[in-house]
Amino acid sequence: MTMERLQKILAQAGVASRRKCEELILAGKVEVNGEVVTTLGTKADPDADEITVSGRAIKAQKKLYLMFNKPKGVITSATDPEGRKVVTDYIKGIKERVYPVGRLDYDSEGLLLLTNDGDLAQKMTHPSHHVPKTYLATVEGIPHGDSLEKLRRGIQLEDGMTAPADLDYYDVDQEKKQATIRITIYEGKNRQVRRMFDAISHPVKRLKRISMGNLYLQNLKRGLFRHLTANEVNELKQLADKKNLMDKKNDES
Repeated sequence: MTMERLQKILAQAGVASRRKCEELILAGKVEVNGEVVTTLGTKADPDADEITVSGRAIKAQKKLYLMFNKPKGVITSATDPEGRKVVTDYIKGIKERVYPVGRLDYDSEGLLLLTNDGDLAQKMTHPSHHVPKTYLATVEGIPHGDSLEKLRRGIQLEDGMTAPADLDYYDVDQEKKQATIRITIYEGKNRQVRRMFDAISHPVKRLKRISMGNLYLQNLKRGLFRHLTANEVNELKQLADKKNLMDKKNDES
């Protein structure tokens, strides 16, 4: 008998991320052997206990890891009550349920990871850290070097100081009076890149994520997806595990 925390069992079965699974438990939507469970930390045996979510029995799923090139004007969600396009509308031919890891806002585009591996999703989106994410930000005007230096050092936003970022000029268009900046951040505040450039008075006109951890968008066309290779999955897991181990050591020190 292998007893595991209920939210971990649900996440491993591809129900949702571990955080979302905790919300489902607290909302009373999870039953174990016919009894509603609302206490986080409750353990069960996935091989022996009957576990249901909203009346549907869970079962182990093949783990899937997909890279998707999200177009602008698409919601980073599996569903939308307003009927707008969502990322899963583009994931055709996949029977397993997958969900996005992290977010790209409605007006942004580029690399998005989708998976049914709840453990990996939880590690990659934990508030204490995030894997490096690189964007091409086309902004109004041409920021001077001292403005970019503020972003390199970290800049004060309404929800706190940002961590230092890596930046360099990708393209400068004097005629259109705009510049494209390659920026890498190491955290995941809401609409962070847009707010960082707002803070130096150079609003973002277009934002595209081109890499995330060891994953690179490269030539994947907008609106299409591909499966990650075995090497990409292993490297991503190693990166997530390494950063979680570092966070744990820092918490204990």
